[in-house]
Parts: sequence; C-alpha cells; structure tokens
Amino acid sequence: MPRQKVLAVSDLVQDQATRVVVDDVPIAIVLDASGDVHAIGDTCSHGQVSLAEGFVDGDTLECWAHGSAFSLITGVPQNFPAYEPVPVFVVEIEDGDVYIDPNVTKEI
Repeated sequence: MPRQKVLAVSDLVQDQATRVVVDDVPIAIVLDASGDVHAIGDTCSHGQVSLAEGFVDGDTLECWAHGSAFSLITGVPQNFPAYEPVPVFVVEIEDGDVYIDPNVTKEI
C-alpha cells in the first residue's frame, strides 16, 4: 500500500508523541525541538505498552512504564530493560502534511 496522510504537522505538539494507526500498525509521531518529524513503532519492545504515552527527551522517546528510551533516529533502546529496537518509518512532509507508508522502514 502506498504512503498515507496521517496528520498535519500543525497537529503535532513539540516534544510530545502522537499515536496514529496506519494499516493496523501503531506508530508514534514526534515533532522534535529542531522541527524534525520522526515516526517509530508505538509498542515498547520490552512490553506491550504504547510509547506515545511516554516522554520525549531530545532525540529519544521513553517508555512511561519501563523507562527504556528509544532513539527516534534508529529505534534502538538506549537503556534496559528493553534490548530489542522498534521500527523507524520513513516520514515525508508535503504541503504541511505528514505521510507514512507502514511498509517502509528506515535502513539503519
């Protein structure tokens, strides 16, 4: 399936994650302090918890339940208890809208 519009950039709050579901794939979208938009898998790899409910700190999104912080760039956890990465999706911005194809992840 091709990329899909998931929301407008103006719908995002800086340094706060927003949860979207695209083709049954939960994704956390983050507008960071430098104005970049990131999209990572919304489910903590340590437990079935939504990362979008967590905390953005610089270029990481921290799981509110377990404390593992995942890189918004690579999806790799920066600390335990998580040790498996979450997927990072390609984000395209066009006319102020955010587009994601849940079948296209970044090669890191």
